[in-house]
Amino acid sequence: MARRGASSGGAGARKRAARKSDRKPETLSETVDGGLAELIPDRERPHAWTLTLDGAPQSHVDLDDPSHLSFAYQRRIGHIADLTAPAGQPLHVVHLGGGAFTLARYVAATRPRSTQQIVELDAALVQLVRRELPLDPQARIRVRSTDARAGLGKIPDDWADLVIADVFSGARTPAHLTSAEFLTDVRRVLKPAGQYVANLADGPPLAHLRGQIATASTVFPELALAADPAVLRGRRFGNAVLLASALPLKVAELTRRVATDPHPGRVEHGKELADFTGGAAAVSDADARPSPAPPPSAFE
Repeated sequence: MARRGASSGGAGARKRAARKSDRKPETLSETVDGGLAELIPDRERPHAWTLTLDGAPQSHVDLDDPSHLSFAYQRRIGHIADLTAPAGQPLHVVHLGGGAFTLARYVAATRPRSTQQIVELDAALVQLVRRELPLDPQARIRVRSTDARAGLGKIPDDWADLVIADVFSGARTPAHLTSAEFLTDVRRVLKPAGQYVANLADGPPLAHLRGQIATASTVFPELALAADPAVLRGRRFGNAVLLASALPLKVAELTRRVATDPHPGRVEHGKELADFTGGAAAVSDADARPSPAPPPSAFE
C-alpha cells in the first residue's frame, strides 16, 4: 500500500518544506563534521536559505524556486549546465561536493528526468540538508557520503554529461582534488562530449588558479575560465569557474550570459587564457597542495 501523501510528489515536498521553514524563521546552527553549519533565512525570499560552514558561505537554496541561483559562481555553472545540451534534455551529472545540493536542484528543475549523483564527505551535513531543505522526492538524485575522489572512482566510464567539482574543506580545496591524476579520472567518467566544471578560489598572485588551468590543459584540449574581472586581475580573493572538455566549447554564448549576469563576469579562452596562465606548471599527486586559505575579509 502506498504511504499516505506519497502521490503528492514535488508539490507536497515543497509545501512541507515551506511549513518547516515557516516554523524556523531564525538561523539554524548545527555542528557537522566540517565545523559549524548555519542555515540563514533569506529575508527577501520566504523559503530561501544560505548555508555557511564556519562562517564561509557554501550554498543558497530557494525551496520555492530551485532554478534561482543567487551566488555568482553558481550562476556561471548554471549557464554551463544550460549549454551542455538542448533545453530540457535530461543529463547525467556528477556533483563532487554537495553543500545544500543547490546545483543538483537546479538541474532537476530545469531538466526533469536527469540522473544525478552527489558525492559529499560530510555525512552530518547531508543529514542536516536532507532534514531541513528536503529534495523533491521525484528527482533522480543519489547522495553518497564519501570522499570526492573515492566516489568518483565508483562512477562507470563514459557515464556523465557533466562533472561539477565544488569541494572545500575549511574553505580550501583538498590537495588530492587538484592534480592531473584526479582530472584523468574525471575524463574517464565523462562521455566523449562531456564537460568538467570546477569552482576554484584564489587571490593574488593567483598561483593556484594558474596552476589549475595548466593542469587541466594536460588532460583536456578545450578550456575556458569565467570570473569577476577584479579576481582575474589579482585585485581580490574570489571564485573562478573553470570549464574543460575534449570538444569545442560554446564560448560565445557563455561569454554573453556571464557578461549579462547581475554581477557581470568575464570569460577567458584560447590565447588570452594561455597568456593568463603564464607558463604555470601542472600539478601532480606528488606535489599537490590545497588551495590557499581565504583572507579574513573574504566573507565580510
